[in-house]
Amino acid sequence: MKNEFLEKFINFLKNEGFIFQSNEIYGGVSGFYDFGPLGSLMKLNIKNLWLKDVVFSEKNVFLIDTSLINPKVVFEASGHLENFFDILIECKNCHLRFKKEEGEKCPDCGSSNLTKPRKFNLMFQTKIGSTGKIDGFLRPETAQGVFVNFLNVLNSTRTKLPFGIANIGKSFRNEINPRNFIFRLREFEQMELEFFTKPQEADFWFNYWLEKRYNWYLSLGIKKENIKKVEIPKSELPHYSKRNVDLHYNFPFGFQEIEGLANRGDYDLKRHSEFSGKSLTYYDQKEKESYFPYVIEPSAGIERLVFAFLVDAFDEDEVDGKKRFVLRLNPKIAPIKFAVLPLLSNRKEIVRLAQDIYDNLRKEFICVYDENGSIGRRYRRQDEIGTPWCITVDFESLEKKDVTVRDRDSTKQERIKIEELEEFFLNKLK
Repeated sequence: MKNEFLEKFINFLKNEGFIFQSNEIYGGVSGFYDFGPLGSLMKLNIKNLWLKDVVFSEKNVFLIDTSLINPKVVFEASGHLENFFDILIECKNCHLRFKKEEGEKCPDCGSSNLTKPRKFNLMFQTKIGSTGKIDGFLRPETAQGVFVNFLNVLNSTRTKLPFGIANIGKSFRNEINPRNFIFRLREFEQMELEFFTKPQEADFWFNYWLEKRYNWYLSLGIKKENIKKVEIPKSELPHYSKRNVDLHYNFPFGFQEIEGLANRGDYDLKRHSEFSGKSLTYYDQKEKESYFPYVIEPSAGIERLVFAFLVDAFDEDEVDGKKRFVLRLNPKIAPIKFAVLPLLSNRKEIVRLAQDIYDNLRKEFICVYDENGSIGRRYRRQDEIGTPWCITVDFESLEKKDVTVRDRDSTKQERIKIEELEEFFLNKLK
């Protein structure tokens, strides 16, 4: 069934420069999207805000960057070769392939003439080296890069439990049927934390990270009625997990996961110890014993977060009797922080002052300069892409050395001295 809002929204995001279909001029391939000038900035903002919340505001969390391709043995140890699959069905009528969970009839043509269900591993396989003798896989998650580097981080930082290792990067899953725009992709970017703790303290840290991550979304503007915590039944837990709670967001197609929190127990470190022959235990100097720490893992896909923040911010209202579309993005997430607009583009002194203000402020902020069209039309353009403020330079600015700062959401305006603009925006973006 077509989702009319979603189709219009996707077209809106394309036209505004947020998200494009990858390789569109060649027809594109499902499950792959590119981020345009505004989408790229928004992704970067979200990653930086995640780093601030998960890494830099904590006392004992370390950031690493790990390989996209790993040898086969890593995924034998992790259980991905054995357990990371979907049940695939093919329609004999139209040859659509889909997951068994999507129904007993073809979701495309409605035929019941289907193949028998079979397992389909979701990892992309490759060959490593010129001889092609080494089997490798593109990673389906960033987590394994953390576990195989557990000893390196432990030894180089000389840290003690509890501590975390964070990783941001691309992951790849050969989804049977990618769908719902950028919600389910074959190539996506993850932000993951593996937080190592004493086994008896795992429940405390699970609840700590669950509340911290839930409140992070609320602090950045997600409406409370659009996000909820969902406990995963034990019968549906992944092979490595002792407990999972997912955060679900109310997308145009219903509540779906945007972030998962798992208690992975000691599964991963034990398995990699077994397969590598290296002991990945932690020596507790206080207790005078070695043991495998438990792992608490908050994991989020950046594309889903971008999707959720955009949908949540999208609004329509009336200004001066005219309808306007507006993205009410939190200023910290908004791609452009403000626009500098000369009231009249044919008055050289106003244009010169506006350009001077823009040249000075863009050293510190991501901002734009726009002198094309009426001032009302320029306001609307910025409202549609989520720019929180517009600076208007007018005749009064020449005399009083101040400007009008217009707020996107309320459309209210206030006069600010030019020399105070930088401090004004720095305070707004704290």
